[in-house]
Amino acid sequence: MNKALFRVLTMTRTSKRIVQVIADVTILLVSFAFAMMLRYDSVSALSSTKAWASLLFVIPVTILAFIRLGFYRAVIRYMAGRAVTTILIGSAISGIALSFVSIALSLPIPRTVPLIYFGLTFMLIGATRFAFRELVFRRQSKRKESVVIYGAGSAGRQLVQMLRQGTEYLPIAFVDDATSAQGTQVGGLSVLSPTHLPEFVSEREITSILFAIPSISRARRSEILKSLERLNVQLRSVPGLDDILSGRSTIDEINEVSIEDLLGRDPVAPQPELMCANTRGRAVMVTGAGGSIGSELCRQIVQERPKLLVLFEMSEIALYSIEQELEILRAKNGWTFRVYPILGNVQSREHVARVMRQFAIETVYHAAAYKHVPLVEHNVVEGIRNNVFGTCRVVEAAVAEGVESFILISTDKAVRPTNLMGASKRLAEMACQAIAKNAPKTRVSMVRFGNVLGSSGSVIPLFQKQIAMGGPITVTHPEITRFFMTIPEAAQLVIQAGAMARGGEVFVLDMGEPVRIAELASQMVRLHGYKPVLTSLENAANIVGPGEIGIAFTHLRPGEKLYEELLIGNDPQMTQHSRILCASEMALPSDTLCPILETLKQACDRCDIEAIRAILVSAKTDYEPQDEIVDFDWEHHGPLADNDRKIVEVPHLTLVR
Repeated sequence: MNKALFRVLTMTRTSKRIVQVIADVTILLVSFAFAMMLRYDSVSALSSTKAWASLLFVIPVTILAFIRLGFYRAVIRYMAGRAVTTILIGSAISGIALSFVSIALSLPIPRTVPLIYFGLTFMLIGATRFAFRELVFRRQSKRKESVVIYGAGSAGRQLVQMLRQGTEYLPIAFVDDATSAQGTQVGGLSVLSPTHLPEFVSEREITSILFAIPSISRARRSEILKSLERLNVQLRSVPGLDDILSGRSTIDEINEVSIEDLLGRDPVAPQPELMCANTRGRAVMVTGAGGSIGSELCRQIVQERPKLLVLFEMSEIALYSIEQELEILRAKNGWTFRVYPILGNVQSREHVARVMRQFAIETVYHAAAYKHVPLVEHNVVEGIRNNVFGTCRVVEAAVAEGVESFILISTDKAVRPTNLMGASKRLAEMACQAIAKNAPKTRVSMVRFGNVLGSSGSVIPLFQKQIAMGGPITVTHPEITRFFMTIPEAAQLVIQAGAMARGGEVFVLDMGEPVRIAELASQMVRLHGYKPVLTSLENAANIVGPGEIGIAFTHLRPGEKLYEELLIGNDPQMTQHSRILCASEMALPSDTLCPILETLKQACDRCDIEAIRAILVSAKTDYEPQDEIVDFDWEHHGPLADNDRKIVEVPHLTLVR
């Protein structure tokens, strides 16, 4: 049976149509024979040659009618209820044709025979089609994964229809919070209460739940997901309502539940007047334009239709990727402004200034930085040069070229830093603060926030890769916590914060509640349908069994903190945006900071890591190193010989040459 069905399914389209026509001709003959026998209640009625001659006219008319109705263009395995109407019309035409020819030619066919013939034709043609569809459905169902759909609304009903036509999932029930829907039937499936779900999952051996409520808030979605995660089933979801309405996604796109859904914080709608203040109709420049934050800033900026956008980036492939993406967006939306990809290093003040001058830049978002804590600990000099001196070069160029607004993208690791990356970003903030006091034409501000979901070096992509490889997931410490925010929300808040700047402010984004990384790892494991098990890297293979993913605690990496903070002081001021605060932070005057930066530069030239750490401590950055030096150059060579470099006098706006 299966082999015959497989042969039919693998036929060409033309061959399948020929088979259907032959089957229908056979059904018409059988229907006529049974109609005559039922009318006469005798087999002898079939002996009339004149009666059979009527089919020479009826069969071609019927087949032609079905062809014109598009009956043979339909794929039988996907036949829907509307096919019944087509079969009804075709069968009626066939019955009318039989009645017409029998009367016109005075054939020995009683008047009730066409009516009986019509009924039999309709039932047999319909029955063969839907029986075949059921056979195919049952055959495919054996290979499908049984799933429950959470949400019996319009999205859930559409999803059921699409899944039934697909080859991956077999929907067997709905779950819905609405008590009015529970206990009813939707699309032939029972609607269960969430309280009955654990028992149902266990009895029916459900491995996946598809989340089909795209219109609810992220906070409510998070509540539901957390209630489901301990069922040890894989949770997947359909796209959000905004993505469906905008055409970016369709209802049948089944994806893994995003970590944004799990964390459950609803973004605040951006304020249009703040989004466009520094961007619309302006010449904008983004440094580090190919990075996680820089690229999202570019995506948000082009939505505001600037006069032009300059992408300043050191990585060729990163610059190419974001430039191509933005060009596609620009062409799709018919935008006329230009996007200029510029390869360059922020440490070259001359190049940065030339670009600003050439394009008459009005707004600069400085996102270029080395942000990975352990990598900067291993490569201290380049981290300091890029994060501190690169920032100095860009902000000095912005002031010299008359840029109206300069916004530094900072980090929560700049608050009481225990690592060199955080200390370098705090010193960069202090440099911007010093310059802001002497730059009346340029509004210099800083925006500080924590981790963004999905950024390069983020823990979330790492966990996802480790789960895909079967584990174990590595967490540095059981108590470590971090703040998280989505990249689009962070970029929007950065743009809005920059619009509120008057000069010298340190804006802090409200990151919500900190997240315990160990619990986040366990939740991600459960969402993928596995059971989290505490283990060690050495014993993971022996302890972890089928359906389990190990979570191994390693150790804090060089410079890593257990807890991150966003504020140095405790008196943040509210702004006109509910998720943007303004912090009052200590700043050094430029005449105090300049010698510190020059001494730091000389220490970098000598690769003297001990001196660099000591300078950062003395610069009132609140830097408190807690680990031994792990810089690779220092480990192998120590500091370079002092070449008696001459300290130069610098103007007050040039912090270091």
